[in-house]
Amino acid sequence: MPKPKSKPKAKPASKQIINYLKKSGINFDVIPHRKVYTAYDLAQTAGAKLDEIAKTLLLRVELPMLKKKGAYFVVVLPASYNVDLQKVKRVLKATKVEIAPEKVFKKLGLEPGAVSPFGSLRKFGVLVDSGLLKTKQALVGAESFTESLRLKAKDLIDLEQALVAIVGRKNKLKVRKESSVKKSVKTKVKAKLLKSKSLKKVVKKPVKKIVKKSIKKVVKKPTKKKIVGSKSVRRK
Repeated sequence: MPKPKSKPKAKPASKQIINYLKKSGINFDVIPHRKVYTAYDLAQTAGAKLDEIAKTLLLRVELPMLKKKGAYFVVVLPASYNVDLQKVKRVLKATKVEIAPEKVFKKLGLEPGAVSPFGSLRKFGVLVDSGLLKTKQALVGAESFTESLRLKAKDLIDLEQALVAIVGRKNKLKVRKESSVKKSVKTKVKAKLLKSKSLKKVVKKPVKKIVKKSIKKVVKKPTKKKIVGSKSVRRK
């Protein structure tokens, strides 16, 4: 019998990043959580505000001063913001800015959705939206779907010597607590069950029985009763 394939273990926070922070004397906490793929899911799981989640995106940038066709930057902004590529283009004085396509991630040894803001470790430029400075501590990615890091936003900027500018715009996302999500799911399930039960009750009444009852009511009315006061006549 062939052995069943074991599920791949969840990848923890990058040891390279952990060691980098320790050597640099940065205070941080490793925050374990269920597997999440987006900054919104992380906020929902960790019970944090979107402003406290540092969303990191990988950008491919063309700069006129570089001989290479494309350079890479990580842009870091609160999860309550969306990146504005036109603003990034103006800040970097680039000729072209785009979100890095998925095929690039494999070449760089990264997974989509698991990019960290520590771009210097991969020779990426680091651009931070000034909105992130509104929170004292931020939850940042560590190249893992099951572990994140909590540290001061200022420490991140100083460590990475990041360029700080306004490169995002506020979005309308709001975090729903998991308890409220579960309640809404339960109420929907209950509503469906009640609906199905009510349908079953209606179906349980067969049409034949209704027809039989109506026929019996008609039959119970004999025609003899209509002949009233009639007398029988005998012949002599």
